[in-house]
Amino acid sequence: MNGDWLIRGRDGRLCVYLLSEAAVRCRAERGPGGPWDPPRTVGGAQRLHPVLAVGQGPDGYAHLVSWRPTGTGESGLVHSTHFRPRLAALDWNPIGHPDKKGDRTGTPAVAVDAEGRAHVFVRNKGGGVSMVAQKAKGGWDPWRDLKGRDVHGDLAAVTGESGRVELYAAVPGGILHWRQEEPGAQPVLQEALETAVRPGTFRALATSPDSTTLFFTDERGDLCAWRAGSKPVPLLAAAGPGPVSAVRCELDGYDCTLLAQRSASGRVAFAAYPTEEESAGAWWAESGPQLPADAQVSLAEDDAGRVVAASLAPGSDALLLTHRKPEPGLALEAWRPV
Repeated sequence: MNGDWLIRGRDGRLCVYLLSEAAVRCRAERGPGGPWDPPRTVGGAQRLHPVLAVGQGPDGYAHLVSWRPTGTGESGLVHSTHFRPRLAALDWNPIGHPDKKGDRTGTPAVAVDAEGRAHVFVRNKGGGVSMVAQKAKGGWDPWRDLKGRDVHGDLAAVTGESGRVELYAAVPGGILHWRQEEPGAQPVLQEALETAVRPGTFRALATSPDSTTLFFTDERGDLCAWRAGSKPVPLLAAAGPGPVSAVRCELDGYDCTLLAQRSASGRVAFAAYPTEEESAGAWWAESGPQLPADAQVSLAEDDAGRVVAASLAPGSDALLLTHRKPEPGLALEAWRPV
């Protein structure tokens, strides 16, 4: 899955998106802070490949993107909107293929701008990135080639506090960064950063009115933070091999960035520091039981403003949750299955 698969919906309920062999399923709280409903299929009976990108707009609506098989060796991208966690999502709507036809070209990414329009990004067969975006009054614009080459690994799409969409992609020996120069415009390649990066470790977060921060692991194993126009800052050694999950939250009266990652020991590791103040330092603290090697971690805030962490192994319904305790620091409740 690409993006934050644990989200708080427009109605305050938490929900998670689960991947099965040929479908996307959703679990949601019956009410904020209440018990959880059993999983249910999202978007109708359309058969899907086991891949999902999730993006959420300022209106709280979730936008889901996946690949579906369309024939032998052929696939196409589909999109669904989920307005509220306990409501049925819209049926999957075909949005085409970056090369008009062909098989899957990569894992998609989706970001939602200030007007609630989804922007879908995916690698194309030429090794660059293509994009398709929703129109303001319904429907979709034509596919656009954003250029770039030798793109590999997952993409990281994010919407800044300005409401403009940004995209990050890994290439051999570096990172490409695209940004909308004005709302609704096609993102433009802004910067090509030369740095060693491990593919599949990207996570982007809006961190100030003018900046988004990209977190990635470099070839030395350090978790780095990068904002366009500056140099990457090594923050601390990565706790594990995959991407981090990141959320901004208030800790003891400070605007902080909280990171979570499945550690090499199998538990979930947490680290926090004042937002955009990497020089303050950060360190990992592990929590919870040991998880399967392919387990994923996601962070959100609940309706009461408490940090929530979830862990899930792909193809499993074994969802574990923890909440921050109502006390100073980052003390967490015991992890519990839901």
